[in-house]
Order: sequence, then structure tokens, then C-alpha cells
Amino acid sequence: MDYEAIWDKGLSEEAVRYLSKQKNEPEWMLELRLKAFEWFKKLELPPWVEGLEDLNYDEIIYYLKPKAEKAQSWEELPEDIRKIYDQLGIPEAEKKYLAGVTAQFESSVLYEKVEQYLAEKGVIFISLDEAVQKYPELVRKYFAKLVPINDNKFAALNTAFWSGGVFLYVPKGVKVDRILQAYFRIQMQSLGQFERTLIIVEEDAEVSYVEGCSAPIYSKASLHAAVVEVFAHKRSRVRYTTVQNWSKNVYNLVTKRGMAYEGAYIEWLDGNMGSKVTYKYPGIILKEPYAKAKILSIASASSGQLIDSGGKAIHLAPHTSSTIISKSISMGSGISKYRGWIKVAKGAKHAKVSVNCDALLLDKESRTDTYPNIDIHEKDTQITHEATVGKIEEEQLFYLMSRGFDEETAKTMIVMGFVEEFIKEIPLEYAVELNRLIKLEMEGSIG
Repeated sequence: MDYEAIWDKGLSEEAVRYLSKQKNEPEWMLELRLKAFEWFKKLELPPWVEGLEDLNYDEIIYYLKPKAEKAQSWEELPEDIRKIYDQLGIPEAEKKYLAGVTAQFESSVLYEKVEQYLAEKGVIFISLDEAVQKYPELVRKYFAKLVPINDNKFAALNTAFWSGGVFLYVPKGVKVDRILQAYFRIQMQSLGQFERTLIIVEEDAEVSYVEGCSAPIYSKASLHAAVVEVFAHKRSRVRYTTVQNWSKNVYNLVTKRGMAYEGAYIEWLDGNMGSKVTYKYPGIILKEPYAKAKILSIASASSGQLIDSGGKAIHLAPHTSSTIISKSISMGSGISKYRGWIKVAKGAKHAKVSVNCDALLLDKESRTDTYPNIDIHEKDTQITHEATVGKIEEEQLFYLMSRGFDEETAKTMIVMGFVEEFIKEIPLEYAVELNRLIKLEMEGSIG
């Protein structure tokens, strides 16, 4: 595959300037990138972070643009790129389920399609690169406001080197009644993919957005360091679904955050499969009264994998509520960790919080850990926290096997029942894929 532009000389200010020049960005974006790069060099990783010892920043390719113009139709894409996405099912998914599709290959968004009726309603669903050119003031108003450039080391790295990603704007009162979807694909080894997603949903509007992530297996590790910012204004409803299937050589280091204003509802569905190491904690700030949040996540860690995930809910106003449900499966030498943060600020009276963490261990070698952080500054708060760790019970196996199922099928059925709450919430094609992925992970990994 040919590439029009590439920066593979490691990490430097020169690389930041090169990327910004390639995109013909306004001066304010370049200044923001450079400031973020300075923060990246200053910031240290938290002491509890592990598994990143082999991550070499100077071996990462920071910008890669395939030699292809952005296509308006599927047939306009180069055949080799089309073949890769065809294997992911984009054309079929778009045809059957989706109102819009954005596909990112390496560092660039190459294919976009939004149905005419969305455009007529004023919905904007394009790449963030294009949004910087077409809607600079709107992007500047929200960009890096929820995830500041110094939020953490990898958010700073993303802000310095972000490329591609999605910009979604839903005007006041518009209810998008079909799913909008994006695919992110890493095809080249040692690539750093730093997509940036910015979603703005105005008052009384509704939208459901799904992203899928994948990468083939290479001998050299790749880095995926994304940032997502979601703004849900008064009485709006936003559902954000992620299903990742990275290969086991990808470092998946992601910062995702939402802001819920008065009466707004943000729902985050987060599926974590694959990757070598994952650190990801979707967070929702309940800024104004009667805002609601729900975070439902699953993680499956098999041999050689570390998945450190969870959720955050920050209550800043009275009469707010949040629910965090976390399900994890560990097998082989896999390690899954739940890490959560609940904060109820002074004055956030009548806040309601529910946290439920369930872990399933499939053998003696696997491991699971739970690290809840609950920070309450208001007496008038209702909070529940429940955590369980279990294994497949002999009685369950005996019952299923007595009904004619072999042992492997019986174990798979028990695991699928464990994650059913998540699977039933996601779109059909993703539910089918997730079922298949979990079954593949389990083959030969359970004893």
C-alpha cells in the first residue's frame, strides 16, 4: 500500500509541526498541539501503571496518510483499502443498520457517508480534521475543554498528535433515530493511532453512536491513544458504544469523558476485547441538576493480557444519579482490573449512586483486582457498592451437561450468560461479533 505522507522519525516538536502543516490547520490548533507536547514531556505515569515498560515512543510512527483521496462512495475507495473494510462488514452494516458511517484507516478518515435526511436536520457527522476547517469556532469552543491538554500523559500525547476521528453535532430538538457508526483500523505495524472524537448534542436532542476498533497481528507493538469528549446539553440523551477487538500487540490507552447538563442522560457501553494492555475509564461529569449517567462495561483478559478498566462518575449538582456496572472475565494468565472513581461534591444533595463489579475467573492462573475510590462530601447521598468474584460452579456444569451439552459448550453458555446484560444492549452485528470473539478467546483457555 502506498502512503502520501508519513512521519516515522520518532517523537519531536518537528513532528508536531509537520503533522499540523500537512493538515493546513489554523494557528490556534498548532499552538495547542505544541503546548500539549510540552505537557507530555513533563507528565509522569501514575505509580500503579504497569505493563508499559516495552513501549518505545521513538519507534512509533506518528502520522501516516494512505495515498487515497477521501471518498464519497464505497466504490471510490482504492481496492486494497476497500477489501480490508469489506472484511469488517462496513458496506453490509451501513446498508442494513446505519444512518452514517465514518471509516478511519491509519491516521486518516477516508470514507464518509451521511444520509440526506440527517443533513437536512442539520446534523453534522464528519471527520474532526474537516470540522476544524469548516466549523473552526464550534470546534475551538469545545475542543480540549473536557479533557485538558495536561489531564494525563496519553491525553497530552493525543492532543499533540491527534489525526482523524469524528466530529458529531446534533442540533436542538433533533432526535436521530438510527445509529451513527465509525470504524478505526490499524493496518501497519508500529503505528500510533491518535483519533479524536468530539460529540456535541444540543438541548432536547438524542443520538446513538457506535465505534468499532480493530488491528491485525504484527511482530511490533502499536499504540492506540484516543481521546473522546461528549457534551450533552439540557434534557438530551446520548448513547456511546465502543466494541474494541485490538490484536494482542496493541497498547490501548484511552481517555473518554462526558459532560451532562440539566436533565441530560449519557449512557456509555464499553466492550474491551484484545490488546496487550488497556487503560480506559469512561467518565461522566454530572454538572447540573437531574443529570443521569450509566456506564456498562465488560472486559475479557486472556493469556498475556492486562485490561485495566472501569468508570468514573462526578456528581457536582443535586438530584443527580449514576450507575456503573462492570463485568470482567479472566482466563489463562490474563489480568483484569476494575478501577473506579465516584465523587459527590459538597452541595450535590440527593445524589444517587450504584456501583456493581462482577468478576469471573475461569482457571487458577488468571487474576482479577478491584480498586474502588469513593469520595463523598455530601451527607444527603444514597450510594451502594457491590463487588463479587466467582468461578464456574460444578453444579452449573452438571445441570447443563445433564441436558446434553458437552463441557466446553456448557462453560461457554455460562460465560455468555454472565455478559448478557452488556450484549443485549449493543447493536445486533456487534452482539454477534462479541459472542464469536469471546468464544474464540475461550477455546483452549479454560480448565
